[in-house]
Amino acid sequence: MKNAPVVIVKKKAAPHAGHHGGAWKVAYADFVTAMMAFFLVMWLVTQSQEVRASVAGYFREPGVFDYEKSTGLLPGGRPGVEPGGAPTPVPPPDARSLLQEQRVLAGAAEHIRERLAQSPGLSTLADQIEFTLTSEGLKIELVERADSSFFDSGSAELRGESEHILQIIAAELAELENEVVLEGHTDRRPYADGARYGNWELSADRANAARRAMQRAGLPEGHVRGVRGFADTQLRLKDGPLDPRNRRVSILVRSHAAAALDAAIRAGQPPAPPAQP
Repeated sequence: MKNAPVVIVKKKAAPHAGHHGGAWKVAYADFVTAMMAFFLVMWLVTQSQEVRASVAGYFREPGVFDYEKSTGLLPGGRPGVEPGGAPTPVPPPDARSLLQEQRVLAGAAEHIRERLAQSPGLSTLADQIEFTLTSEGLKIELVERADSSFFDSGSAELRGESEHILQIIAAELAELENEVVLEGHTDRRPYADGARYGNWELSADRANAARRAMQRAGLPEGHVRGVRGFADTQLRLKDGPLDPRNRRVSILVRSHAAAALDAAIRAGQPPAPPAQP
């Protein structure tokens, strides 16, 4: 058997499947696109009409910002970007209407002065009530002095004369339809029990006490738009932070134009530039 032939067995590998190319990438991309569209639709279903209209503005034809050429994709769509797009600027108030409202507020201030002058026992405190017409409206300030105060010392308790004064102011403001904001201010003298109660609490409590007195006297609840306490952050006399005249309650009767402008800004509508004279 020495001369027996040597047999070499070669195993042929099983044939692999042909190269499948990049077809799977196309299928995967289609799947991802479909999922993105699905989640976008699900998100839009939960949004408000304004948000949906805003999103629709991004899927308009290229002339979306051309008011003359653009048409909406949604049924009944209007040219341009619909609500939710660029906010519409608020037009500036008419100068004539502003002047008329200033006259109304000035007349209200004069009526309050006359009624205070006709009320016996209020002559001292009446001199501490100041009226100022500003761009925001009419500001009525009850300013304290070292020897004359509207509140008990270090307290938010109104004195009897102060209650009567606020009744007169409330009766006049109830005839108007303007918003009212009450603000309390203190001097920079530390409060005696500053650990638990300080100037912030005192200023807010005094403004709130004035609000309650005015509403008891007939000021409609809907007129009051805010009660604020500023402590000593807005001193009346910056050179005399301990001066008692820094202690005051401000009653701001806001003009309709100022109130409308604030509401528009809160809604995200910028004010338009003032018209040229």
